[in-house]
Amino acid sequence: MAKKEDYVRKPDWLKIKLNTNDSYTGLKKMMREQKLNTVCEEAKCPNIHECWAVRKTATFMILGSVCTRACRFCAVKTGLPTELDLQEPERVADSVEAMGLKHVVITAVARDDLKDGGAHVFAETVKAVRRKNPFTTIEVLPSDMMGNIDNLKTLMAARPNILNHNIETVRRLTPSVRARATYERSLEFLRRAKELHPDIPTKSSLMIGLGETKEEIIETMDDLRANGVDIMTIGQYLQPTKKHLKVISYYRPEEFNEFKEMALEKGFSHCESGPLVRSSYHADEQVNEAQVREAAREAQ
Repeated sequence: MAKKEDYVRKPDWLKIKLNTNDSYTGLKKMMREQKLNTVCEEAKCPNIHECWAVRKTATFMILGSVCTRACRFCAVKTGLPTELDLQEPERVADSVEAMGLKHVVITAVARDDLKDGGAHVFAETVKAVRRKNPFTTIEVLPSDMMGNIDNLKTLMAARPNILNHNIETVRRLTPSVRARATYERSLEFLRRAKELHPDIPTKSSLMIGLGETKEEIIETMDDLRANGVDIMTIGQYLQPTKKHLKVISYYRPEEFNEFKEMALEKGFSHCESGPLVRSSYHADEQVNEAQVREAAREAQ
């Protein structure tokens, strides 16, 4: 594992190719016209140019652009939200239709100021997208909604195709990395989602490079599997601004490949693992490959 002090700049495998073609500028213009937010922009995702310019995909961020939590790894604005846009679900659905998406990811800022944590708007967005785009698969990526089972029931009743909730980091580092979230509550959230609807795949993401050990990464894999998680993504943490947590170590591409093999051996139906992988990276491919792998296992 390469240590940060060994590099003046990021390793070569973390260099990003910028692409601002018509697809990129057109999608950005549409987002502004529809008054929609994307986690691609707000969280400074390194894959935004590939997804917008080449793959023509995006992760919609509903419930505004201000988060009630201040996680030390995240670049999304923090504060007290002042609005709730009940027309947002329809605008998201219209944009999915205009983009012709086969798979859409819907995430949100944490809204701890709302009694339902935003579950109602989440559910309405899923329904609106499905009504206008019946052949589009829908992945939702909510916060833990403070562990409220009724809020989770509201969301799951809309029957998204995938329930994604990120564990983010290993158990030991959670208190110093995540705000108002706990490792155990995230595991419980994922487990309960699977208990409510066993047929809906669950997914979680781990970012590495914050000082965790290989043993802790493996422990996290085991914890996710023990709570019924089907799909896992593993990516390199990158410091979004100088105010955020520093990178402790950079993992090499071959190490990410090793983690992927470990995850598949532990029973995950799919694992996307690489330096620039994020929770929504190639999400459409993740769904397809997970379904093929799971079908093959059931046939054995």
